[in-house]
Amino acid sequence: MSEIGLAVTRLAEADVESPRTDAELLAAHRHQVHRTRLHLVADADFDPRFWDDVARRAAREPLQHITGVAYFRYLDLEVGPGVFVPRPETEVMTGWAIDRLTEMDVAEPVAADLGTGSGAIALAIAQEVPRAQVHAVEGDPLARSWTERNISRCAAAAPHTAGRVRLHSGDFESALTEFNGTVDLVIANPPYIPVSAELPPEVAEYEPTAALFSGEDGLDAIRVVERVARRLLRPGGQVAVEHGSPQGASVYWVFAEENGWRQTRNHTDLAGLDRFVTATWP
Repeated sequence: MSEIGLAVTRLAEADVESPRTDAELLAAHRHQVHRTRLHLVADADFDPRFWDDVARRAAREPLQHITGVAYFRYLDLEVGPGVFVPRPETEVMTGWAIDRLTEMDVAEPVAADLGTGSGAIALAIAQEVPRAQVHAVEGDPLARSWTERNISRCAAAAPHTAGRVRLHSGDFESALTEFNGTVDLVIANPPYIPVSAELPPEVAEYEPTAALFSGEDGLDAIRVVERVARRLLRPGGQVAVEHGSPQGASVYWVFAEENGWRQTRNHTDLAGLDRFVTATWP
């Protein structure tokens, strides 16, 4: 059996969700080749450190912590302990936000990313909406250090993009008061897991707790996002907030007409599961 085949077997026995994909990505990372070119690396030439990486993944350490990189839309982001690893589900919501900002009849649309973490959402918006000004808020110092690192990483490749992302320290509940009533779009992937939920080891043991749990029903932070969005948005501005797949109906009612919202909608992710809610401030 090949080195990759042996790694797949080991990861499958450890209940890793996608053993072949992870084995190939680990090998590609270790040998500095694209995954599609692994066939050019002979088994005899495999770096023995590959098996150290496989052992870490078999112990359920997140793949992105081992490689140090998370891919998000068109970005390569640095991630590691202390910052939430961005997920493909969030790419869908970010794409929705990019489309809305692009459609707006605004010369330089203003977006606020609440709880930016790695900076994935903020940097993607700045990259794909060329004149957008993005205010990214992060209260946790360790997570913010990863944001700063990714802004610097982006600045080296695309200084105009990174220059349109402004990082703000502090709790997003009280942040950005100088922009009250002027923001075109508010977006957030806040904590939304109920405190009693059971999680896989990759999440429970490695993701920062502050980025995961949010009260008994998981909606505490989303309720804060709703209040902050009301404060920040200009008339006709829009909000998008990610949530857990069972929470779609509950989050819909957080953005109810009784609170002033209009055009509240549920949206699904690539698996067809409820994943984010959007609404318009009248």
